[in-house]
Amino acid sequence: MSEQTIIWDLDLIHKYNYSGPRYTSYPTALEFNQQYGDDDFIKATQRYLERPLSLYIHIPFCHKLCYFCGCNKIITRHKHKADEYLDVLEKEIINRARYFKDRKVTQMHWGGGTPTFLDKQQISRLVSLLRQHFHFVDNAELSIEIDPREIELDVIDHLRYEGFNRLSMGVQDFNKEVQQKVNREQDEAFIFALVERAREVGFHSTSIDLIYGLPKQTKESFAFTLKRVIELSPDRLSVFNYAHLPNLFAAQRKIKDEDLPLAEEKLEILQETISTLTTNGYQFIGMDHFAKPDDELAVAQRKGILHRNFQGYTTHEECDLLGMGVSAISMLGDNYAQNEKVLKEYYARVNSEGNALWRGLSLTQDDCIRRDVIKTLICNFNLRFSDIEKMHNIVFHDYFKEDLELLAPMKEDGLVEIAVDGIQVTPRGRLLIRNICMCFDTYLRNQMRQRQFSRVI
Repeated sequence: MSEQTIIWDLDLIHKYNYSGPRYTSYPTALEFNQQYGDDDFIKATQRYLERPLSLYIHIPFCHKLCYFCGCNKIITRHKHKADEYLDVLEKEIINRARYFKDRKVTQMHWGGGTPTFLDKQQISRLVSLLRQHFHFVDNAELSIEIDPREIELDVIDHLRYEGFNRLSMGVQDFNKEVQQKVNREQDEAFIFALVERAREVGFHSTSIDLIYGLPKQTKESFAFTLKRVIELSPDRLSVFNYAHLPNLFAAQRKIKDEDLPLAEEKLEILQETISTLTTNGYQFIGMDHFAKPDDELAVAQRKGILHRNFQGYTTHEECDLLGMGVSAISMLGDNYAQNEKVLKEYYARVNSEGNALWRGLSLTQDDCIRRDVIKTLICNFNLRFSDIEKMHNIVFHDYFKEDLELLAPMKEDGLVEIAVDGIQVTPRGRLLIRNICMCFDTYLRNQMRQRQFSRVI
């Protein structure tokens, strides 16, 4: 049986389909606190000076409101608002860059919102500013998220000219009725043209985002979307579960409950998606991510060196992550820090203090140990006890006695195999990897906290 095989066990999926974190960090952002200050941040920047740097830049603006979206965004068509944002972002960049003078940037990602809300001149301004204040290596991985509805074809050429070599595109669904229900109608032919142009001008990788569980989706309609995706042949795919939380996200109140697929149909859509993608050569990376076998993510997973951070799966384990812009999160060694989430407050803080630090967390030794365990399991589906023992000078069975007891029922259900020397997630357990990781999460021992997370599937 292949290392990447998934066994679909509906009874076990129902049994374990309760709420839980996605573990883009451990501890999760729920543990961030406002006692964390800029002195803590500065201290963290100086701890691992030899580490390369990954930059995340948040652009919050979108042209149109997608009803499903829970991202931190601002809907506007006024381009001058982007100029105002860049004026303030420039101050933050200059302020933060001085703590990273000797670091080499090996990775950068622009997310949002919609980064291509910026026009060519604004894109060039921001790239120039970043290159002026940070030292980029020649082969740095530069990625950007684009919206295929609001972009001209030659913007792809401009992005490549400015050094971008990876792009991610939100498609969500190719079905027109579904698009109408979520206010995201798009030109299918133009999406194909964008991907073709990206390949022609030298982008190394293209990634497509899909969402299952949207209004009017059926197993049959999503099969059509998957057929078109296979023809599009992106290097990577993200297939996200739509979490309907209208009490938290006002835009979702425009989606009618009766239009949403029932829970059983959602599971059928997911099962069909996994089967279709893996049958057509994609490797299941974890949770909702797929990649072609020769993609860096897939290769790293097979080698056991895949990493995970606030941007999702990555091959840049050795990097510290510096996030800039409204709501952006940094991960510096054993510290997390997040900027103000409200634009007006972000502006006020940067203009008065040079930074917009809102909250953060300094990890304890226990946090760091558990982070390594959870990250290893969620990225590579296996864990050798000796690796953790050497890294942290512990005896695994003693340190994690209670956690292994919590894992025992999952062993009985065939989700994991626990040997003398390690843990192996089985093909039956890979879809439920979040549940397995939750056994090592001390913050979740208080069961009430689970209600703040989305279901695992």
